[in-house]
Order: sequence, then structure tokens, then C-alpha cells
Amino acid sequence: MTVSPDRIPVIVGIGEIVDRPKEITAGLEPLDLLEQALRRAEQDAGAKLLGEVQSLDVVNFLSWRYRDPEKLLAQRLGVSPAHCHYGPVGGESPIRYIHEAAKRIARGECNVAAICGAEAQSTATKAERAGVKLPWTPFAHDVEEPKRGAAFQKPLAVKLGVFRPVTVYPFYEAASSAHWGQTPREAMAESGTLWSRYSEAAAQNPNAWLKRRYAPEEITTPTADNRLIAWPYNKLMVANPSVNMGGALLLTSLARARAAGISESKLVYPLGGASAEEPRDYLLRDQFYESHPQNAVLKAVMDLAGGKTFDAIELYSCFPCVPKMARRTLGLGPDVQPTVTGGLTFFGAPLNTYMTHAACAMVRRVRDGAKLGLLYGQGGFVTKHHALVVAKTSPREALAQETSVQGEADRNKRAVPEFVTEARGKGKVESFTVLYGRSGDVEHGVVMLRTGDDRRTLARIPASDTATLAHLLDMDRTPVGSLGEITMAVDGVPEWRVA
Repeated sequence: MTVSPDRIPVIVGIGEIVDRPKEITAGLEPLDLLEQALRRAEQDAGAKLLGEVQSLDVVNFLSWRYRDPEKLLAQRLGVSPAHCHYGPVGGESPIRYIHEAAKRIARGECNVAAICGAEAQSTATKAERAGVKLPWTPFAHDVEEPKRGAAFQKPLAVKLGVFRPVTVYPFYEAASSAHWGQTPREAMAESGTLWSRYSEAAAQNPNAWLKRRYAPEEITTPTADNRLIAWPYNKLMVANPSVNMGGALLLTSLARARAAGISESKLVYPLGGASAEEPRDYLLRDQFYESHPQNAVLKAVMDLAGGKTFDAIELYSCFPCVPKMARRTLGLGPDVQPTVTGGLTFFGAPLNTYMTHAACAMVRRVRDGAKLGLLYGQGGFVTKHHALVVAKTSPREALAQETSVQGEADRNKRAVPEFVTEARGKGKVESFTVLYGRSGDVEHGVVMLRTGDDRRTLARIPASDTATLAHLLDMDRTPVGSLGEITMAVDGVPEWRVA
């Protein structure tokens, strides 16, 4: 069936800005970065489109707080879009917004859509540390801070410090590598090689924050500048949010693009995608060696590709376990090239909006000759997943409107163990991490356990228990599956000692 050109969505413009001010007060605020990125996207398209924006999505940002930033941005652009949205926290959100904007165009609800995001965390942090007042739009103290990790987690997880991304993702890292039969040393080597590939891409990306290649051993070896944060992750293995960046994309219909005289060489077509989620409380999941929503989303886009190979891929890269799980689901080998952008460590992690920049990088890659591209983003603690397939050629079928694969994800979910805050007796390690202070010293270990009656709990390993910590940190044998004794400490927290 032939699709009408006015119902075929197409990406026509991309814009990015990186701000490295010489003086703190010269730093651009997020609204400035958003506006400049959009104007660069319009310039890239080569057509006056911003005045026609009927759909505007602004990715959530955390470095500064405004009241209704999407409306402030629309005012700057001189538009009143029918859809004007400022979204919640979520690293997958840029891909979701691009996909939803494409679906609006396919439904005939709008002709021109804009998606943009920005952060100025580097400047904001430097100003706070130096006691410098920034000449920005006044900070909206009366606007509630967006809910993040701790707001959705159990009190015991918060008390033990495993409620932030850097301390939760290690549970997936340890459980998945054990499930794949890897020793911790082998898992670490895979992470180093993979992350080195991300750094290679960042070194070639003019918009990257860190523009140099790091060797695998540089990434995985702890040093004063690459300190351990939460086992097994060093600083060079985690997202780097201290950046100033803005990114934007413009979409329109194929008919409008042609009427505007936009070159066919600029056009990149969204073919479709999929989304699914996990519970926000990560302790309500059945296991930690795979993600059912991730699997469902990636299998759906493989089906969408119809057996064709993706020429270019962006696998979300806040922590190594995410692309390591994703590439296995996609059936890709350890030699995979996982990014067109550079990753959240090396390109930089403007918090929720990294995938906006990844989409810009993917558009450039498709314009340069890639026929089929995959953008996979995720948010939370392996919580929210969204993937989008883009192509060089126009689709033969109308863009699908139903894109949730939640049902498939839920069908694969097994029984979730009851969580308890008090336990005694034998406990088997389901996963673990060890938390480190800034000096490099162990603060304490945390094990996720299954009790004798197959319930789940979290337990602490005190820094003084060197024997149990050594058991957890053995590079040649995973502690996952090992047995130990659970006791209750005087502060009411379970503790675990290896048998």
C-alpha cells in the first residue's frame, strides 16, 4: 500500500552545541543551549521550519530549574505548538519523543515537530563550588525537584546506599556475567574492550566532551584519577554528567520537506520501534541477569528490520552491563561496534538527553551511507526501554501506532520473591557490589541474597570483614551462588558473612 507523502515522517535537521566557557559567568544556561541547538537544526535542514513547529518536546534536565521551560522555549521561538511537553526523568525519553513525534506526523496531527534537550551541569557545578552567582534566568525554587532513584526504592536499599544508578547497575553486571559463565576477570576484560570502542567513537566526534581513545586497561585499572566507585565500576566506566551540551532534531512530513526544497540527501526516515518497562522499584524484579523489557524491545526491532543487518547501532551506555546484555539479545558478537556517538563516559552524559545527541550522530551516519540504523535508549535502573529504527529510504508501510511490547515482556517474567528486611540463617548470593569512598577505601559491601525459604533481602558486609570482601572481589571466581550466614546487626540491618 502506498503511503501518502504527507503522512511519512522524516528527520530533516539536527543541531548540537557544546559550551566550554573560559569564565564561569559566560556559560550558557540550558534555555540558551536549547534555543541554539534548535536554530542549528533549522540551519542544517536548510529551510525555515521553526516558525511552523506544532509539536515541541523538551527532554527533562536537572542542572537548572525553570517553571514551564517548554513554554519559555516556545516563547523564544515565537510559536504556540498544540503539543508542548516537558517530560519526566528518563534516559530513553529522547528516542520516545522522536518516535511519538513521528507518529503524530503519520496521523496527520502536525507538519513540523521539534525534540531538544540540554544540560549545563559543568558550569552549574563550578559556579556552586566557587560561590559565583550565574546571570541566568532565576532558579525556580518553588518548582518541585523531579523524582529520581531514592523516591522509588525500599528504605533498606537507601540505607545501604544502593539506590543510585552507579550502585544499582553493578547488581546486573555481577548477575549477568555469572549467568554467562564468565569469571569477574573475563567480564572486566569485556567491559574494557567495549568501553574502549566507545572512546574511539568519541575521539572522532567533534561534539564529544572527552576526545581521545582510552585503551581497555586504562579504563579497567583503578588509579587516583580513575577511582573505584562501586565494584566493578571505575570512574571511566560510568556516565559523566559534568558537561554543557544541547541537541535538537527537526521532523516534518516528506511532503512538507519536498515543498520546502530540502535536499533528499538530508532525509532520514523513522521506520518504527518499540517500548517496554520494568517496575521502578528494582527489588520487585524476578532476577538480574537479563531484562525482559529490554529483550522484548530489541527483538521487536529485529523483527521490524526484517532480517536485514543494522549498519549503524547506538546501544545505551550508562554502564557496561547495558550494552553487554543488549548485544547478546541482538545476536551480535564481542567485536560489535556499539556506538555512533561515543558513549556516556566519553562523549558525555547530559543526563536524560544523551540519546538526543546519539540521534543526531545516527542521522549523520545514515546521511553518509548507512542504510539501516538502530537507536536503543534506556532509563532508570534498566527500567524504561525504547528503541527506534531509522533508514535512508522511505518506508513502504505506514508508521505503526501501537508500539508497546509490554505484554511480551510481562509474559516472560517469572515469580518475584518476597522482599524481607529481617533474615537469619543461610543466604545465597544473587548479586553484589562493594562501595568505595573518594579515598579509594572500602565503605562496605552489599549483597542481594536469597534466604533459605527463597525470599530476597539485602545485606551489608562491613569494611572490617576482609575475608568476606576478599571472597566477593575474587577475580577468578564469581561469588554469585555462594552460601553464607545472615545475622542482624545492632542497627537493624542484615549482615552476611561467607561460609
